[in-house]
Amino acid sequence: MRVGFIGLGNVGSKLAGSLLRNGFDLVVRDLDRSAATALEAAGAGWAGSPAEMAEDADMVITCLPSPAASAAVMEDDDGILAGLAARAGRGTGGEPPIWAEMSTTDEAEVRRLAALVTEAGGAAVDCPVSGGCHRAATGNISIFAGCDRPTFERALPVLTAMGRNILHAGPIGSASILKVVTNYLATANLVSLCEALVTSKLAGIDLNTAYEAIRISSGNSFVHETESQVMLNGSRDINFTMDLVQKDLSLFAAVAERAGVPLELSPVLIDVFDDAAARYGSREWSPNVVRRLEEATGVSVLAPGFPAQMIDDEPEVPGSEVIVSRS
Repeated sequence: MRVGFIGLGNVGSKLAGSLLRNGFDLVVRDLDRSAATALEAAGAGWAGSPAEMAEDADMVITCLPSPAASAAVMEDDDGILAGLAARAGRGTGGEPPIWAEMSTTDEAEVRRLAALVTEAGGAAVDCPVSGGCHRAATGNISIFAGCDRPTFERALPVLTAMGRNILHAGPIGSASILKVVTNYLATANLVSLCEALVTSKLAGIDLNTAYEAIRISSGNSFVHETESQVMLNGSRDINFTMDLVQKDLSLFAAVAERAGVPLELSPVLIDVFDDAAARYGSREWSPNVVRRLEEATGVSVLAPGFPAQMIDDEPEVPGSEVIVSRS
């Protein structure tokens, strides 16, 4: 199966690396050719344009920083839609080629683009990832997939090469909704952990002890076990920046607005990150939102023994579908 991959940023380069490591015939593309150097050295091909890639690949994956970037890659004159139209729906075994959107994007936009893919003779799946760059690097990340069941089953061998837990979320767009829901929860977790750790420090609690107390308690979370560590180290490097948090919060707010939900916590989180981005820069690591409280209180949330970056030390295992319990 020939797979094309467009967007070799922090996450995309690692997902593409998993495909190559697992034996897929891979062709890649990025606006920055140097981002593909390591992948090309390991055997990946290079596509001259998204259209060229789509004319030849059985699946084309996009992993891009914004809905606008995805729309451009899809709809430009030399974009994916042009490549799909040129092949008139031809794919391996007569099946339509697949466009897989792995970007964190707006569910209404992914549905719009999916309709254009269908018109051009292809099939579409939105399949964003969750679990952090360190798990993307090892193929142990989770992937949500929104599409019809036949498309999901065709895409599954590719998805299980990149991720450990693959969830068929429902129709196209459903995975993008769940992605922004989970990212919203992660942001709420991060902000509450900032308050909890600063409060623990000022209340006289040793921060190594505070970390372990939270880890073994009902207050534990994935965010605590990852982002709290790089926060306490001082690097704050989780490979995720404040502008990406702002984007995710706005996408979640848009979903909630369309659903008619009167949000209360979400506007507060938006204000917190808008302020942090204005103070420290939109490309600052997101856990450095804690600096707002450090500066307000005159303390530093630092402790010895924590890593500067998260590394997934679990062995890579074959991915599989997560079955939703309905009993």
